[in-house]
Amino acid sequence: MNANQRKRWLGLLLVIIVCMLGLSSPIQHFAAFPNEVRLFSGQLKQLDYGMPVHAQVTVDPQMLQVNGSSDRSLSINLNKPLSIQSSHSGKTTMKLKLFGKIPFKTVKVNVVPDLRVIPGGQTIGVKVKSAGIMVVGHHQVTDAKGARVSPGEQANLQLGDLIIRINGKYINEVHKVAQMAEEAGDAKQSLQLTVKRGTRLFETKLAPVFDSEDRAWRLGLYIRDSAAGVGTLTFYAPDQGVYGALGHVITDMDTQTPIEVGEGQILQSNVTSINKSQNGEPGEKRAHFIKESKVLGNIERNTSFGIFGKMKELPSHSYNQQSLPVAFAEEVKEGPAQLLTVVNGQKVERFNVEIVHVTKQQSPATKGMVIKITDKRLLDQTGGIVQGMSGSPIIQDGKLIGAVTHVFVNDPTSGYGCFIEWMLQDAGVLLKPASLNLKAA
Repeated sequence: MNANQRKRWLGLLLVIIVCMLGLSSPIQHFAAFPNEVRLFSGQLKQLDYGMPVHAQVTVDPQMLQVNGSSDRSLSINLNKPLSIQSSHSGKTTMKLKLFGKIPFKTVKVNVVPDLRVIPGGQTIGVKVKSAGIMVVGHHQVTDAKGARVSPGEQANLQLGDLIIRINGKYINEVHKVAQMAEEAGDAKQSLQLTVKRGTRLFETKLAPVFDSEDRAWRLGLYIRDSAAGVGTLTFYAPDQGVYGALGHVITDMDTQTPIEVGEGQILQSNVTSINKSQNGEPGEKRAHFIKESKVLGNIERNTSFGIFGKMKELPSHSYNQQSLPVAFAEEVKEGPAQLLTVVNGQKVERFNVEIVHVTKQQSPATKGMVIKITDKRLLDQTGGIVQGMSGSPIIQDGKLIGAVTHVFVNDPTSGYGCFIEWMLQDAGVLLKPASLNLKAA
């Protein structure tokens, strides 16, 4: 064997050794372990290195206890689970040295104040008023010459645009637009529009056209100022007086664009029947609003993770009015869980589900987990996940971990869920975390 062949074999051997080390359990545990750990004040958390070595751990004993000890420094076996418990909120570090001398890992520990919320599950009615006039379509007008035109298209208005002002005046009621169009048409003037498209504002002029068939001034637009429907309450935070519901954004049914909320209300709702889900055809809850004079809360925000606002009290017919701790996104794991929802009347019931996949997310994103309905009672009544079930809280190991968001059209027994952490952030009751070094799913 010549020198070149020996070098090739040596290189191949080194590659094999590196690969074997990379695939070994201790290396994988070390690589997957976060550089930062978050926990609630008073929470006990276990960390697992899975490495057959001893180390010296140093912490601030006024903030953290390691393996139940209040010592500043102690020897630990990294082959056994390491438990840490916080005494109060704040930020600190946990330093580990192999054999008490070799720097091994410095972990940032962020302890946030304890947070408990009351899980929902109640079906709620949702009434939303947009922060302007939504453009949901164009239509053609027959002018005096018999030509078919659309003034709205000529003014460069697109589906999903939000008309904020007309002639400098804030507008969010459709019935007022017809009156303004008639006044402008009679005066042979154009309407000056302030329009919001996405995050951009622009000005445009729209000249009403007299429809020779309808004998009225028209803008060539289909417009809408509100939306209504039913969904499920996810949580109520009594200390902050806020709620979260739906788990996904409310969009206009025609344009599929998010509705920018000007104002809104949530009301009690009663489920009258269930249209069962089938493969290729998701079902839905049939419900009607009750006690419309009693408003449960307002709607202040419509985000990717649902609707949020103030609520003075929890709706009646709770499954359990006791508050529960919440889980950070990284605490959610595959396995059994429970779902709270209503399938008849106003009674909130608990059903078994399985979390079959968890996506490790470093920042807010939808589709955090895939859930599967395993409860025969729920499958018999609904066929799986149905429309109106979005927002149903998901509980695992006694903690609120997320909410149902979407159903799989081709398999209605399964669907997506979002992490409760992202909903709590949008509700304003949980601060955004520092970046975490999490293992990709």
